Amino acid sequence: MEHFAIWVAAFLTMGIFSFLYKDNAWYKLCEAIFVGISAGYWFVTLFWDNIYGKFWVGKGDDSMLYIGAFLGLLMLMRLVPKIGWISRWPLAFIVGATAGFYLINYFSSNVMRQVEDTIMPLLGPDYSAGAYDIIGNIVIAVGTFSGLVYFFFSKEHKGAFGATAKVGIFFLMITFGASFGYTVMSRMSLLIGRLDFLFGDWLGMIK
Repeated sequence: MEHFAIWVAAFLTMGIFSFLYKDNAWYKLCEAIFVGISAGYWFVTLFWDNIYGKFWVGKGDDSMLYIGAFLGLLMLMRLVPKIGWISRWPLAFIVGATAGFYLINYFSSNVMRQVEDTIMPLLGPDYSAGAYDIIGNIVIAVGTFSGLVYFFFSKEHKGAFGATAKVGIFFLMITFGASFGYTVMSRMSLLIGRLDFLFGDWLGMIK
């Protein structure tokens, strides 16, 4: 069974790689298998974690769980065409609640935390920062200020104001480049892992 699993994994991996040549039936088969297994996995996981684990086993006196179960039942009404419109109510609630949750969460992490790190003393919170930290704090302050100046479109970017906006562009390009590089490296890690499996576990060319 172990050798069979390795061959199946190699078959699916090569099927995904076949898309580099062109779109073909082999790739579509592997893609459908991946999507189907992922959907089945998450369905089983969410069922046992939420419906069984939280609602059925741990419901106790928590009436909010009954409300959640009721909304989830209404979501299934979409499977019935005549009353499918009912599923819009719980969907609207989920979208609104999720948007509000992420608004507060991202405001705290992406706005307030960054503001706190930007306006902190250049010598550190306890005024004992070293030269490396001081230079880093100056770079953060200059980058944040110049980036905000670049997005200030009510004034024409000329003179000192324009020069500051150009510095902001420089910092923005570094930020975007770092983000893009991180994404590329994460994808390269996945590729290296698959190649290591093919040439090592499957073909035995890497010991």
